[in-house]
Amino acid sequence: MRPSRNDLLIKAFSGVLKARRLALGLTQEDLAGAIELDRPYITSIESGAKQPSLSVVWRLAAGLQITMSDLAALVDVQLARLQSPPTAPGAAKK
Repeated sequence: MRPSRNDLLIKAFSGVLKARRLALGLTQEDLAGAIELDRPYITSIESGAKQPSLSVVWRLAAGLQITMSDLAALVDVQLARLQSPPTAPGAAKK
């Protein structure tokens, strides 16, 4: 069975992973070593080319010093941002 392609969800997830890693001052190599994965796999996840399994997401969360629930919450916020229509510059907010 092929994994589903929800491009916005993949973009949100990969963006959150990269932002969290950078916020912690970690390189892809640092993260990969900490959770015993290959650096190219981290690159593939961050670029959206690969969709990690649940067990890998668990390891990623641990390596990024965040709980799975907090990681999911961050992805949810980012997904909502990506799904929101852009507002025109200078548009009045209600």
